[in-house]
Amino acid sequence: MTALESPDTVVVDDAAEAEGGVLGRSYRALSVGIVSVVLLIAFEATAVGTAMPVAARELDGVALYAFAFSGYFTTSLFGMVFAGQWSDRKGPLGALSAGIGAFAAGLVIAGTAQVMWVFILGRAVQGLGGGLVIVALYVVVGRAYPERLRPAIMAAFAAGWVVPSIVGPLASGAVTEHLGWRWVFLGIPVLVVFPLALALPQIRRRAGGPVAAGAEDTGSFDRRRIRLALAVSLGAGLLQYAAQDLRPLSLLPGLAGAALLVPSVRGLLPRGTCRAARGLPSVVLLRGLSAGSFIAAESFIPLMLVTQRGLSPTLAGFSLAAGGGTWALGSWVQSRPRAEQHRERLMTVGMVLVAAGIVAAPSVLVHSVPVWTVAVAWAFGCFGMGLVISSTSVLLLRLSAPEEAGTNSAALQISDGLATVVLLSATGAAFAALGGGSATATTAEGTHPAAFAAVFLPMAAVAVVGAWVTRRVRAEVR
Repeated sequence: MTALESPDTVVVDDAAEAEGGVLGRSYRALSVGIVSVVLLIAFEATAVGTAMPVAARELDGVALYAFAFSGYFTTSLFGMVFAGQWSDRKGPLGALSAGIGAFAAGLVIAGTAQVMWVFILGRAVQGLGGGLVIVALYVVVGRAYPERLRPAIMAAFAAGWVVPSIVGPLASGAVTEHLGWRWVFLGIPVLVVFPLALALPQIRRRAGGPVAAGAEDTGSFDRRRIRLALAVSLGAGLLQYAAQDLRPLSLLPGLAGAALLVPSVRGLLPRGTCRAARGLPSVVLLRGLSAGSFIAAESFIPLMLVTQRGLSPTLAGFSLAAGGGTWALGSWVQSRPRAEQHRERLMTVGMVLVAAGIVAAPSVLVHSVPVWTVAVAWAFGCFGMGLVISSTSVLLLRLSAPEEAGTNSAALQISDGLATVVLLSATGAAFAALGGGSATATTAEGTHPAAFAAVFLPMAAVAVVGAWVTRRVRAEVR
């Protein structure tokens, strides 16, 4: 791996640094620090997901349930582009610090909300912080770790989800039932201190300063990309609004959103992404198809189990707990040296498992099907995601020059976030159109199982398309 030296960057021989792996003496503090950041995000995702049905019901916002998830991803799109620019020109330290701060602030806003729209605003602030953090972390990995260690640190990121996946739903469910859902949000910001104290000094030493030649002198940002990022975020927001308001007049903001999104996305993603051109464009596209289909489906699982099968929030959230372990296992499998030559095939298998998990989940709408079927199906789907998500990250960094790591990492995350927003908007519209917004957690009678089927089955079809795209991630040899 090559890197441009700067006063803030320490360049060390790869062979010496690789000794001992990501937890060897040279890398231990950095690895533990950045994995702690991932742990924070993971705990938020698993804990908040469990409390979300109760929060939406108490705030009289079940009809806006999808907004609580997609609002996060909408603002994260801008954060991703801005973080890519910031990291390439000034290093990832500032973007990471600002991102963690915004993430914590969003939790406080959501936890103190009295109406659903303020709750969604809090989630949007969280999304801005999350977008900054995730791209900055990718730049840190690309700059601080030699190529041979990147699959291992990506597997460590996945492993950071294991404990939150098990503890998060149980703790969140217990807190929600006994103290109230607000404490799930207000209690998480205390976890910010440890990652900041441990990770930031190491990042300053190993990955500080700009990569792009001359960027430190000018300090300039690509204003065109920033404008495109704003257009993407605004367009995604308008599209979501139109999807949740089923009146004919909502076509106007929907069309305006699409008009902003299409040209902006084409300007931010690698050329050929939409047609699955071989190499980097297909890697970026695959990330969107896999993450979007999976998250859109997963977002409705707790609500489905609470409203259709009468589970408590704790048990509904716990149905997803095993997925953290199997996701980490899938990521570990792709990190093995012997797996490298089979990476594309593993990704295909992964997407097939994701599609199968999404198809199987709504089988519990038939009351004779055991509720634990969801947990088993999602465990297999998460194993597939572990194979795919970590592999797309590894391939992205391999195909990126050091000075392009921030921009390309942002493109990968934009694909991830935008696909999630669009698919959540589509599934939210279908869910509301079929009466899903009238569902309550107090009775199964009068709810609408078809609304949930309209979420899961189309997302399974998207995952199948992703399985085809895995055959195109290998760059053409010229």
